[in-house]
Amino acid sequence: MDIQLADVTIHIDETLDTAKRAEIEAKLRAIDGVVSVHNPDNRPHLAVVEYNPDKVKSKVLLEAVTGEGVHAELIGL
Repeated sequence: MDIQLADVTIHIDETLDTAKRAEIEAKLRAIDGVVSVHNPDNRPHLAVVEYNPDKVKSKVLLEAVTGEGVHAELIGL
């Protein structure tokens, strides 16, 4: 069975401390269908999320981030 995966980059407007970034990463990883989350220290405003679009939509990923009280946008759809 082939699973089709997609990547989306989420741009976070605020400068977040390490703890808040880790909290957001954990929240994204907990979503069914998310395969990986990468939010490098040298680009803290960008989170790349790999996910299965048959299980979760990119809008849900964005809502998980903005639900943490930060401003963010999807880029690179």
